[in-house]
Amino acid sequence: MTWKETMNEQEQQEQSLNFRSLQLAEPLLQALEAVGYETPTPIQANTIPLLLEGRDVLGQAQTGTGKTAAFALPTLSNIDLSLSDPQVLVLAPTRELAIQVAEAFHTYAEFMPDFHVLPIYGGQDYGVQIRMLKRGVHVVVGTPGRVMDHMRKGTLNLDGLKCLVLDEADEMLRMGFIDDVEWILDQTPESRQVALFSATMPQPILRIARKYLKAPAEITIQAKTTTVETIRQRYWMVGGHHKLDALTRILEVEPFDGIIIFVRTKTETVNLAEKLQARGYLAAALNGDMVQSARERTIEQLKDGTLNIVIATDVAARGLDVDRISHVINYDIPTDTESYVHRIGRTGRAGRSGEAILFVSPRERGMLFAIERATRKRIDKMELPSTETVNDKRIAKFKQRITDTIAAEDLEFYVSMIGQYCQEHDVSELEAAAALAKLMQGDEPFLLSPKPERERRERRDEREQRNDREPRRDSFRDDDRHEREPKKQRKGGLYSDEKMETYRIEVGRMHDVKPGNIAGAIINEIGLDPEAVGRITINEQYSTVELPAGMPNDVFQELKKVRVCGRQLRVSKMDEHQGGYGDRQDRGFGGDRGGNRSFGKDRGGDRSFGGDRKKSFGKSSGGRQKKDGKPFFTGFSSGRKKKRMGD
Repeated sequence: MTWKETMNEQEQQEQSLNFRSLQLAEPLLQALEAVGYETPTPIQANTIPLLLEGRDVLGQAQTGTGKTAAFALPTLSNIDLSLSDPQVLVLAPTRELAIQVAEAFHTYAEFMPDFHVLPIYGGQDYGVQIRMLKRGVHVVVGTPGRVMDHMRKGTLNLDGLKCLVLDEADEMLRMGFIDDVEWILDQTPESRQVALFSATMPQPILRIARKYLKAPAEITIQAKTTTVETIRQRYWMVGGHHKLDALTRILEVEPFDGIIIFVRTKTETVNLAEKLQARGYLAAALNGDMVQSARERTIEQLKDGTLNIVIATDVAARGLDVDRISHVINYDIPTDTESYVHRIGRTGRAGRSGEAILFVSPRERGMLFAIERATRKRIDKMELPSTETVNDKRIAKFKQRITDTIAAEDLEFYVSMIGQYCQEHDVSELEAAAALAKLMQGDEPFLLSPKPERERRERRDEREQRNDREPRRDSFRDDDRHEREPKKQRKGGLYSDEKMETYRIEVGRMHDVKPGNIAGAIINEIGLDPEAVGRITINEQYSTVELPAGMPNDVFQELKKVRVCGRQLRVSKMDEHQGGYGDRQDRGFGGDRGGNRSFGKDRGGDRSFGGDRKKSFGKSSGGRQKKDGKPFFTGFSSGRKKKRMGD
């Protein structure tokens, strides 16, 4: 008998649940308190009790509703830390999601000694993953292809598996991984618990649910998130240590009254407040560790204008109602869409206009899309002020300070002293004034220096971001068609001069391969930019695929090992074979050689190859994957603290 419950966010809020009422283990409650989580989202409130009971769950919820915590918290509660074999396996469609989910597990298990979680995905060195698996891990989060490889090698033992989670199942279907997912399910113990989460429920997903889930509880979350029309919403793509520079530049040129800057942790509220104070801003922290008197004093200062900027966490800002808040800046992107709506609701009240600015790192694009879907409103990309604009503002402010000082202060003593100095040292009053200005400025340069190389790189990144901002649609369709008509070449478009090379792979129609299987494997297993995969042609015994020229040798060797439909690609350059493309009647899947893309359906416009060739392959020497300038994580243990949450 299937139990089904549908609940919207308003009904959930009325129930006033908290995490402690969900009977989670005490170490998890400590971790939730440390990151400032108090009230569960609808998907969490409905799913956690069921998974704690051992029920199979079929959950339908969009990205950004908090579903990672919905399955991570109860599975962590049920884990036996004395065992070293994997007890939980989470399958994710992309390496980015696998890393984010692993980070979330690690954050929630902060107070669970000797807990280990390992993300495994293609493109990462096998040796590192094998060593971590031999050491012993409690939770494995991985992409289907790499999980299958480890299972076949015997390096991933799932005999003791207690729970298997399918995260974003419809995405795995779209990317051609659904056969791999079924193979993995068939190899796991029948006694294991299964939790399947998907934003949509197409027939193939429902078929898997009927086949592998035992009397599942069905949870459907209908989000009705909206934002106030008087709030202008913008985003800026920035990450790492560049965030503070971007924030400072915005504060220098954006006219504002009062500002709330949201960060993810209590510690960051203090750190960012101190950095802004050092740059001359009236800023203060607002977090849950503050005593009530200090909190009230900070809010009162914000109201009366003696304080202009408050850096707050979600919990600390609850109930904050200050009329003069003109801007809300999401310095750290929220972990769910509901938090975003609550945050920006602090401005634009009572019919007033407000500004909401969202900082997004490249790996957080998915949450940006989720927020747009939930709010049913597009967030525009903001134009970061130029160096010239910032410098003009600085000069204007400096001149205004001189004017204000002359008008407000008694300068008779200083006029006499400077006049005397100029006579004694035979310097002009103008030189003396300039020396005083430099003395006041200190070692910090007054003007920003133009950085032509960086600005050219930023313009290139903006060009890529315009491609990325197109609405997400189904790129791969899991059907029986092997012939797909490419779009006509768009002349003169971005990246139209990208050189492509044709590669042969040893899997074809006789192996029941589909273009989506090949494209999905290449994109996810070697970290290739989706925009860099060109035409895919399926022949009887082999297939061909167009990829950017100049593939690094380590990437080429890794690509040879990738498996599709149980067979290694054994990729080779097409010019090493006679016959070129082979059967020209087998039309390809993807785009033409000019860089236009068409994944089986019209996407409302021609797409261009994203990024330069090196960025497309995204792999550094030595086989070490990098993201945002930092190495991809190879594993986590409770001794290493990670603050980032992911869903």
